[in-house]
Amino acid sequence: MSTQKPRLLINLPPTFFTHPQLRSHFERIEKLASEIRKTSHNTTAEIMADLPWAEAVIMWAWPGFGVDELESCPGLKFLGQINTTQKHVNACLAKGIAISEARHCWSPAVAEMALTLMLSGLRKTSAFHLQMKSGTERWINDFPKDIDPLERQLTGRPVGIIGFGGIGQRLAQLLQPFNVTLRIYDPFLPDIITGQYNAQQVSIMELIKESDVVVLCAANNEGARRLVGADEIRAFRPNAVLVNVGRSMLVDMETLQKRVEKGDLIVMLDVFDQEPLEIDHPLRKLNNAYLTPHRAGGIMESVERAYIMLTDDLEALLNDTARKYSVTEKMLPSFPEE
Repeated sequence: MSTQKPRLLINLPPTFFTHPQLRSHFERIEKLASEIRKTSHNTTAEIMADLPWAEAVIMWAWPGFGVDELESCPGLKFLGQINTTQKHVNACLAKGIAISEARHCWSPAVAEMALTLMLSGLRKTSAFHLQMKSGTERWINDFPKDIDPLERQLTGRPVGIIGFGGIGQRLAQLLQPFNVTLRIYDPFLPDIITGQYNAQQVSIMELIKESDVVVLCAANNEGARRLVGADEIRAFRPNAVLVNVGRSMLVDMETLQKRVEKGDLIVMLDVFDQEPLEIDHPLRKLNNAYLTPHRAGGIMESVERAYIMLTDDLEALLNDTARKYSVTEKMLPSFPEE
């Protein structure tokens, strides 16, 4: 791309443009552009009013557009997305447009939330909090006879992580002081990375059967749909802890709910088939189901990190240096189709 400053289209939700914590990031990227349009288009038809004008674009994963739409955008040289899709990637690669993606902006926060939920599931801190608020807590009178055997430490336990990308690898780093026995499942993972984390790559079934805690953080694509199906759900150890900070589509949620209703599986869920979760959803009534409203990655540090990553790559392209977050054809299977 020419070092000449590009016409930049920034298409993001409205509060991105007004949030005070993002002001300095906008000031930085504005210095890279000759002109800027700030929009919040949600449909392909809407964004096509501005896309042909742009030479560089910063956006989330929507609205969608493909090769046909890019025929009208001869000047577009860079697409930077917080999350992307196979449709966007294929179109950009076909047209020779540099594309960068910042999905790993979420990884540190999601990994921390996963660790939080693991500890809470084992130590029952959420249950104790609710009991203390309602005045229904049980104090230990006969020690150690009154100790709940389901209140357990994380240290030394067998842990399984399904999906070992940015989130899984950061979680493995956070787990190092706990000296867990770590098993992972990720068919796209090079063996050399497995060794770096002192982990063992195994099948999903073996991982579930051998783990007291299982964390789901696999990529959001069709190939990962129902990785944890009915057979796997039946295979969980009694009173194991299942943490899902990935997507609900990774699990057969109907079968999972039935297992949770039996009372011998503890689930810590941040994602659901329908969001917001229905007020009368049965999971809300189950004492061994701990629920959070899809908050794992959504903190301001993640948003700032996304903006920094995409700005860095736009600046690198303008300076004719390597981009850190460029998307290649080899990465396609890890993205959702649309």
